[in-house]
Amino acid sequence: MSADNIAGGEARIRARFDALKREGRSGLVTYLMAGDPDYETSLALLKGLPGAGADIIEWGLPFTDPMADGPSIQAAGLRALAGGQTLAKTIQQVRAFREGDVTTPIILMGYYNPIYSYGVDRFLADARAAGIDGLIIVDLPPEEDDELCKPALAAGLSFIRLATPTTDDQRLPKVLTNTSGFVYYVSITGITGAGSAQATDIDAAVARLKSHTDLPVAVGFGIKTAAQAGDVARSADAAVVGSALVARVAGGLDDAGKPKAGLVDGVLGAVAELAGGVRKARG
Repeated sequence: MSADNIAGGEARIRARFDALKREGRSGLVTYLMAGDPDYETSLALLKGLPGAGADIIEWGLPFTDPMADGPSIQAAGLRALAGGQTLAKTIQQVRAFREGDVTTPIILMGYYNPIYSYGVDRFLADARAAGIDGLIIVDLPPEEDDELCKPALAAGLSFIRLATPTTDDQRLPKVLTNTSGFVYYVSITGITGAGSAQATDIDAAVARLKSHTDLPVAVGFGIKTAAQAGDVARSADAAVVGSALVARVAGGLDDAGKPKAGLVDGVLGAVAELAGGVRKARG
């Protein structure tokens, strides 16, 4: 393992946001489900994301009961599980990715149950060694920080928290406690892929969050087009796109659920379009 890889975690995330600030632009965070539609195809997507314009990668953990996710991501998780994806294989994919890229931050996003079943100490050791930089675990509130958040921070991994339109000023300090890397603002209430927020609402929400924290603010949920990504990127430090890309994966499958020729290029082409929207947002 290279020294660059060992120096990951919050340092790699911070370095990426510092670079974006020097460039005078927002970033693009992309989400895809690990193992969807199969191990090799998803690994090809993972390796291709930085070249297509992804600044930070969220790599989804397949789970049988994803309560915060809409139909697209639920279906992606089921496809991945049916194809034999496991948490160990997800970590293995990141390890393979790091053989060619030691600068792009990778965040694992999902639910606590697979990590609990794997074993927290074992997971954190394996994740850190593989080059994973942070975690977004949507079903662990701040009141449960002893379960995973604090051990993750001690192991050198960022723990990224979600804030929502219903997170008021009384609750927000609790949400931000122990948060590191960046804050993920969920711009709509409800499940992933459902609707989209207005740019004026996002501007106000980002300003409010920045009055409480010096951490970068990434905004996601409901972003489907380059224009929408650009609207978010004008005020946020990063725009997060997930469901729209997962839907592109699904659209590249044949009737038997197998990847058609051009699936990887099609998804990465969509990432490039989104990246273009983000890069143009601030002129």
